[in-house]
Amino acid sequence: MKLTKRFAVGVWGLLGGSLLLSSTYAAPVEGWLSWRGPQQNGTSLETGLPDTVDVEHPLWAANIPGQSTSVIANGKLYIMGYVGEGPDLQEGVICFDAETGKKLWQQLFSDFLSDTIYLRYATSSPTVDPETGNVYIQGTQGILAAFTADGKLLWKHSLMEEFGRLTFPNSRTASPVVDKDIVITRGITANWGAQGPAADRFYAFDKKTGELVWSSSPGDRPKDNSFSHPYVGFLDGKRVLYSATGDGAVVCVNARTGDPIWRVPLTKAGINATVLVHNNDKVISIYGTPYEPGQIVALKIPHVTPTNAAAAPVVVERSAVQLWADDISTSTSSPILVGDRVYVVSEKGDLCCINANDGTVLWKKKLGIEERNSCPMYADGKLYVPMLDDPAAKEGAGTKGALYIIKPTDKDGEILAHVSLDGRCFGTPTAYNGKIYMQTTRHLYCFGKAGKNPGLPAEQVAEKWPTPGPAKQLQVIPSEVLLRPGQTETFRVRSLDANGFTVEDIKDAKAVKWASFIPPTAKVKASMKGSFDAEGKLVAAGDATPSAGAFEAQVGELKGYMRGRILPYLPVKQDFEWASLSETNLSDGEMYAYPPLPWIGARFKFEIRNLDGNKVLAKTIDNPFFQRATVFIGAPTTKDYTIEADVMSDGNKRNMSEVGLVNQRYYIVMKGNSKELEVNSTQELFRQSVPFDWSPKVWYHLKTRVDIAQDGSGTVRAKAWKKGEAEPEKWTIEVPHKHAHESGSPGLFSFAPQKRVFIDNISVTPNK
Repeated sequence: MKLTKRFAVGVWGLLGGSLLLSSTYAAPVEGWLSWRGPQQNGTSLETGLPDTVDVEHPLWAANIPGQSTSVIANGKLYIMGYVGEGPDLQEGVICFDAETGKKLWQQLFSDFLSDTIYLRYATSSPTVDPETGNVYIQGTQGILAAFTADGKLLWKHSLMEEFGRLTFPNSRTASPVVDKDIVITRGITANWGAQGPAADRFYAFDKKTGELVWSSSPGDRPKDNSFSHPYVGFLDGKRVLYSATGDGAVVCVNARTGDPIWRVPLTKAGINATVLVHNNDKVISIYGTPYEPGQIVALKIPHVTPTNAAAAPVVVERSAVQLWADDISTSTSSPILVGDRVYVVSEKGDLCCINANDGTVLWKKKLGIEERNSCPMYADGKLYVPMLDDPAAKEGAGTKGALYIIKPTDKDGEILAHVSLDGRCFGTPTAYNGKIYMQTTRHLYCFGKAGKNPGLPAEQVAEKWPTPGPAKQLQVIPSEVLLRPGQTETFRVRSLDANGFTVEDIKDAKAVKWASFIPPTAKVKASMKGSFDAEGKLVAAGDATPSAGAFEAQVGELKGYMRGRILPYLPVKQDFEWASLSETNLSDGEMYAYPPLPWIGARFKFEIRNLDGNKVLAKTIDNPFFQRATVFIGAPTTKDYTIEADVMSDGNKRNMSEVGLVNQRYYIVMKGNSKELEVNSTQELFRQSVPFDWSPKVWYHLKTRVDIAQDGSGTVRAKAWKKGEAEPEKWTIEVPHKHAHESGSPGLFSFAPQKRVFIDNISVTPNK
């Protein structure tokens, strides 16, 4: 099986360099292009929007449930939503004619290997590139994809399988951000090497090719996943992004390089609400949980610079930069900024108006009893405020959300309209061309005037970026790669100034000197088995031994870095006998070795240990954060394979753990306490099991394969038996799936709260 590779499109010379960075352009794409709107603060300059809406007679409506916010570009509306139910539910982006509601196209993806429950799908929103009109999405399962305005797939990544993105039952998913030539997204990931520890990370991809430009880990250990939307701007000559993070902080990151700049810790829980930037001198953040009230706080933007990469980010104490604070709290609803006024709906349903300069609470108005992801939107002198539930809905009317239209002053908010919507409100309204668009958990609504609205504002002109200074560093694109033995990869190398702006592309590949690089802080001193040829291409070694490491690029005194992995084609065999047990586990004193470096998500979750004279992979149990672990040992394009391994759980008949394999985005799990063999792809929608009575401290052989039919349906098959006994002729479990996963990385799974599990003799072979 060959891994399909993306090849770089030769567009950087047209789009990059100093010409782009020092010029402005009139965006050819008009509309509300991202979740926070054209001002990045939840407001629009449009006038002529409705003072009331008729929910019984919308301009149009569509049965597209979700928790998303629509974006509009050149007359097309894009929104995340889902169709189908149960095992056949699919989530994705749907495109409508914004005027008529006619569905133009959709691109859907099945959920896989996720913890999503209670139909918490479509919590992110699409983003449209103002230059090309291309559309970018991140799905609940971590599919990051780019499409043309007509729905053609340009590129996609499986963030879970490629970078170790984790999922959570709340399913809060970040919306991408387009900034010039890159698209930025985020998630909590447990990758490989230095990025093995779980962290809330940001990733920037080339918007046209999908190549990774940089990744950034600006925070501390995360407490929760965060979908706080980054705000991009300029600070001290740098292009930066500001964001709240899953470790309970507000951070500032160089948006051209990913280098962390500063971090202000605020709380011990993750922060999901999006930050505001007021007057370019303060960041306003709000935090809290449904169980632990928080605050809204204004921070004076620090002007600090890390002394070196190891000292980044600079940790700034809240007390040193706090301008004001108030005990208004939200967990996931974000504030908006209208001039010097902040509007936010608190966790308990109060619409609050706050003076952004000094934090004075000007007024509060009770609208409901609870608010979640929804946020106010401001346009034409009015606030459009969705509420999770409508307490005024008639009894027996079913689940209803509310939409308020409110005219605010400095003393109060006058309610112009209040309507009940069918379904709960998690999304945020969008205003464009005289219309208000709102999605509930049941429908997508369009309210307002048909036709062209004369109140549309003048087209915005892009910000003028600074002319770059002298070259001080190199940037290598892609910054991370996955290759098969014998494959090659071509890199683009460009010089950057001290602030991260592109100075020039290095046109002469022979001018770049490449050398294997091992970071001095690396736990595992390893190198990629490959070399650069005379044309500047990285050529992976032809042998089947997996490897991982980094290379340093040098032009004169300038340096830059990339890292990568080489994983073999099928078949794959792994018995761990190669490992040297040279590390000491601090909890029990036993010797161990690190798992294979190229595996995604293995670090800290598994160790290679000696068991009864054999070296085996053992699940760690000393860190509760890593009780549940998924490890990917291949590429997401792998398909039509059989994976098998020897597995065992420690414990006793009443207390065992779970151990399993991942085949083509399906978990096949031997469940200890319930004595079952289970196939699942999501915890709630696709989960079937059969009784399987197995014992602790006994090795079993687990084998599974996935077969895909021409119509896209498939069957997941698995069997297990005591090691050393004859293989059963029949499969222990066979599970059909109408919308089967056609590819997916092979992997390992364990849930071990107290008792270790062990895995050995892993084999991945093509189906026969």
